[in-house]
Amino acid sequence: MRRPSKNSPHKLSAESQRLVVLAQGVVQSGSRLEARAWEIALDAQTHKLLKSHHQAGIDHALDHLFTIEPDGYDALMEAVEAGSESVVIEHEGMPFDALLIALPILAWTRFSIASGSIPAEAVQTLTAHLHAHVLATDARLVMAPVLFSIDQLPRTPADTYALTHRMAQASLKNEPVKVTPHGSETAPFLADTRYVLAVAVVPAGTALFRWQSTLDLQDRTQALEQWQAQATATVVRLLPGCGIDLLLPQAYYMACREADRNIRPASIRAAVHFLTNTLEIEADMLQAVIGAFGEDSAEERTDEYRIGFILADDTDVLYGIVWPLYGAEDAEQALRGVLHETPGMTVLGSSQGVLSPIDEILRLLSEAGITRVHQHEERFLLEFCDDCGAPLYPDLDAELVHAEMPEDAPQPVSHFH
Repeated sequence: MRRPSKNSPHKLSAESQRLVVLAQGVVQSGSRLEARAWEIALDAQTHKLLKSHHQAGIDHALDHLFTIEPDGYDALMEAVEAGSESVVIEHEGMPFDALLIALPILAWTRFSIASGSIPAEAVQTLTAHLHAHVLATDARLVMAPVLFSIDQLPRTPADTYALTHRMAQASLKNEPVKVTPHGSETAPFLADTRYVLAVAVVPAGTALFRWQSTLDLQDRTQALEQWQAQATATVVRLLPGCGIDLLLPQAYYMACREADRNIRPASIRAAVHFLTNTLEIEADMLQAVIGAFGEDSAEERTDEYRIGFILADDTDVLYGIVWPLYGAEDAEQALRGVLHETPGMTVLGSSQGVLSPIDEILRLLSEAGITRVHQHEERFLLEFCDDCGAPLYPDLDAELVHAEMPEDAPQPVSHFH
């Protein structure tokens, strides 16, 4: 969930106030029919602000709702995401639905993960595979010839709306699209995500994806399997020296969230692999220190875990990775803390084989060969290095320190995800 700005204004503008009222109307409605009416009005107001690039008005409304009505915040955030990743556009007198799609790629390596321009031949090949396995028959597609890192993606929903609209027009006019990524530098990580962006366009009201056309969700699973089987060879050539995994191409925000979640296990495996190879040691010669971190000392909320790696016979943190929590995961941490103090109660879902984030981290460390793990019971405030901005990690004594490799060790990357 997006966190509110600490500099939120006390008085909302008329446009922001209207967003607040409409979002509250959605969540307080007493019927589906009433909710739809509120949603239509909310979508129209959101579209107005996105089209005029009035991102501040949207942000102020979100910040206000975050504090007074979380459900209203969720309703507005959903409307903002939908309004920026999908547009209705007219062409030759006919309305078309357009959706911004992300093609997420999980990549890990001991070296560097490429980003930047994609050769025309690769664009054509990936486009053909999307048409063959993912998109509905009548869908048109235009693909940006860029391999994006996460910090090169559109920065705001207003930016996302502008990109979606521009690419949709290019698709309908059968023109190539020119896209300039935000920023030129990409932070070096051992495991990271890369994205290819495309816009699919169909006649208004018709299916965008193959599984929509057939009304069979099994086709969604088959689409992923075929996409991975057919597109992997092309993506491997774009990311030399990397191990990769392709996720299902889907709507922009959902695809980004899925990539954020799925890169976390790869980050742990890549960190252990790098340390053992660089230091020429076995995994059992390392130990891990885990701390829970939150933004506000007054809340019990955990926003992320930070995992520091230390030599088994030493106390200095060599490297660290951050495991952010998303969606309901942070709420689950608070629930687990309450239930831990209540005998006879268990966490919902734990009996169903669904691991909590901390249990997943412990499992991955064990699978990677890390047998010594220290988990601090206290919760730390999010703190970063004043000089370089890198996250600080807890050592064995619960002191927050900078992760630093030995001076004589190779350092191809500065820190990990």
